[in-house]
Amino acid sequence: MNALSKLGRLASVAGLVLAPWLVGCGGHTARTLEMRSALDAGNAKGAIKALDEELDVKDPKDLPGDIKGDNAILVLDRASIQQGLSEFSLSKRDFEAADKAIDMLDLARNAGDSIGEYVFSGSSGRYQAPPYEKLMINTLNMLNYLETRDLNGARIEARRLSVIQKYYRDNLQNKENPVVGLGSMLAGFTFEKSGEIDEALRYYDEALGFTGFGTLSEAVRRIAPLGQYRSPRIKALLHEGEKDDKAAPGLQGADDDTGEVLFVVGYGRVAHKIANRIPIGLALTYFAGSIQPHDAAAANKLAAQGLVTWINFPSLAPGRGKWDIPSCKLDGQYVQLEEAVDVDRQVREEWKKIEGKIIVSAITRLIARAAVGQGIQTAAGRDNVIGILASLGAQATLTALDTPDTRSWETLPARVAVARMRLPAGKHRIVIDARGWQRTQDVVIEKGGWQVVSLMALR
Repeated sequence: MNALSKLGRLASVAGLVLAPWLVGCGGHTARTLEMRSALDAGNAKGAIKALDEELDVKDPKDLPGDIKGDNAILVLDRASIQQGLSEFSLSKRDFEAADKAIDMLDLARNAGDSIGEYVFSGSSGRYQAPPYEKLMINTLNMLNYLETRDLNGARIEARRLSVIQKYYRDNLQNKENPVVGLGSMLAGFTFEKSGEIDEALRYYDEALGFTGFGTLSEAVRRIAPLGQYRSPRIKALLHEGEKDDKAAPGLQGADDDTGEVLFVVGYGRVAHKIANRIPIGLALTYFAGSIQPHDAAAANKLAAQGLVTWINFPSLAPGRGKWDIPSCKLDGQYVQLEEAVDVDRQVREEWKKIEGKIIVSAITRLIARAAVGQGIQTAAGRDNVIGILASLGAQATLTALDTPDTRSWETLPARVAVARMRLPAGKHRIVIDARGWQRTQDVVIEKGGWQVVSLMALR
């Protein structure tokens, strides 16, 4: 081989080495950038338009022909934004379509393989949601049905939610997730207004196990005499009521000329996932306790090479708006909202549990890439410059192609607050404001009637 030919081959291989570093893949977060930017500017319709373009549909009323991979999570994002715009029918349709397409990630003990597959599976694969996302799908869709006063649909969502809640309680170490409490509160309200008192009391009992649902106490005292269900918590509430039978303001008996309104206000957005790269040596320092000795030895050997030893992995970006204070007015008077759940905190707590396993999966993949490169080098000859460059090029290419799965439900509210009160029958004006989003609605409450009014301010 003459020198010119060898030089040409060297240039070609060098190009192979450099190309992956010059051309990168933004992954899922790049696809949702325009949506997030629109939401940051308070432009919910612009966010939906951006999602429609990604889904390759012409109208928010359309679903993509095939809901899998990224499409499932994009439809889920759109469902949340539609809910924030009070487009409850469209939101219901999107939630239900996405729910069918999304599996739940097994975060139970000894689920390392499932976690690794979840985080590093190709983005064209079926999206696997962490349990809190599955809980919130049915919770927020139940809210859609309550907004439209469809108790039958709300009961169906409540029962679907019960299946996920049971898995959560039976299989996961963290059973004290207030996301469960929010769903149980809405389910209890659903069954109470459906006349199924014992079922309502069971759900209320579960919700009262969490802070943030204090307004349920008076409701439980009011309906408990109509049912048979009793638990230590409910018995204690009834005992407290016997000591002070003076009804709390706004919570009179159900036989007077009053009705009831339940307010649900979500605001901000949870942390979304972003792709990160760190040197293997730094990863070994941060996560030494999570790495098996044989993997650590192989990784240290790679780190000693000093080239193409980066690992790609997802991490959490900052959330938005969780420290804001929403306001709710009824006939010009402020209503005291009670924080029900800090969703952003739950996202971070769940992520912290599996972060070490994610890094381990990334290191394992790095070792596999190195093995491919070493195989190429061996085939070409260890002292062959072309073989060395080809080995490095293969490793660099695989590193660039190893884009972490950054899919997540990005339009979940960072926090949710609730309030529940009785008010005189008649017409009332409600104004809810959060992060510059506002909903103003006139409601007519009949004697013994009810209304659910919500706002999802996803700015």
